[in-house]
Amino acid sequence: MEALALPSVPMPVGAAGPWQLTALPETRDELLSIASALKADPGRDLFLGDRATRASVIAASQSGELARRRVVVFATHGLMAGEVAGLDQPALAMAADAKDQGDPLQALLKLDDVLSLKLHADWVVMSACNTGAADGQMGEALSGLARGMFYAGARSLLLTHWAVESESAKRLTTTTFKALAANPSYTKAQSLREAMRVVSQMPGYEHPAFWAPFAIVGDGGR
Repeated sequence: MEALALPSVPMPVGAAGPWQLTALPETRDELLSIASALKADPGRDLFLGDRATRASVIAASQSGELARRRVVVFATHGLMAGEVAGLDQPALAMAADAKDQGDPLQALLKLDDVLSLKLHADWVVMSACNTGAADGQMGEALSGLARGMFYAGARSLLLTHWAVESESAKRLTTTTFKALAANPSYTKAQSLREAMRVVSQMPGYEHPAFWAPFAIVGDGGR
């Protein structure tokens, strides 16, 4: 696979606000490992720390940068509608700009933002909690966030069906991309299956809660 865009490793959102999300420093290692497997240039292709803002994602879309990437990975917090006060749609947490400190909701990449993105990615990875969980609306099996990524142009998604433990999630995503890199004939689905097998055999991760939260939606046969 070719180039890679990776927004984001989040900073705490809304430190002065009514709620706060903790930083996830392990996601930096997650993204660096995926970048290595895909032979991406970390300096050019990764948006880490305070570079990983909502504005940086939107700017990359408007410039055409996102549309040039075959793989886009978000490693961050995933939020469902209603999970925090005032949030009426699913969202991904991003690093907070100085102007966002007064209103932490402004730092979130919400469904409305996702619908405006211009993607042409073979694979969008959302390594975060509940990125595929149903919104609770009758007849909807996937989150609006997932459907929004398809609308924006993604051909397949790697997403989660429940809240994930960050270390096992990191191992699953990185092992998936390592398996894909080591076995060019593997499909996305085969690579994820191999990662699930490896993680399930690690001490402490035997329960499906750790090795089975991720699923591929869309074209997993390539």
